[in-house]
Amino acid sequence: MADAFTWQLRVYYEDTDAGGIVFYANYLKFFERARTEWLRACGISQQALTETHALMFVVKSTAVDYHAPAKLDDELKVSVVVEKLGRASVQFSQSAWRMTAQGPELLATGKIKVGCVNTSTLRPEAIPAEVLASIALPAVAG
Repeated sequence: MADAFTWQLRVYYEDTDAGGIVFYANYLKFFERARTEWLRACGISQQALTETHALMFVVKSTAVDYHAPAKLDDELKVSVVVEKLGRASVQFSQSAWRMTAQGPELLATGKIKVGCVNTSTLRPEAIPAEVLASIALPAVAG
């Protein structure tokens, strides 16, 4: 986790299923929030990207592996690492960790690919040069 951007969150009741553990799909929400905060740390506002360039990022694909369950009130850290930066896409590697007195425990890992699309046509478009320059630099850990 040392070289990754990390975002901390707490598990709320609404995140859990009938068994009292985090519902599997909620890890995708946790990953999304961490990527959004990573973009902010890079100095990129998604709203400004939409208003200035008529562009937005959309998820193209996901693959998640689950290693251990998170539970109500757990403190989690979610990491974001850019694996591949394309002309109109970004491939991420993400992980969710439970923070314990004994150290971090790996809960879930994911590969997420996002594409840059035009807000009107929803067709792929190149990521603006200034955005590419910002996300190519490592973001400060959150």
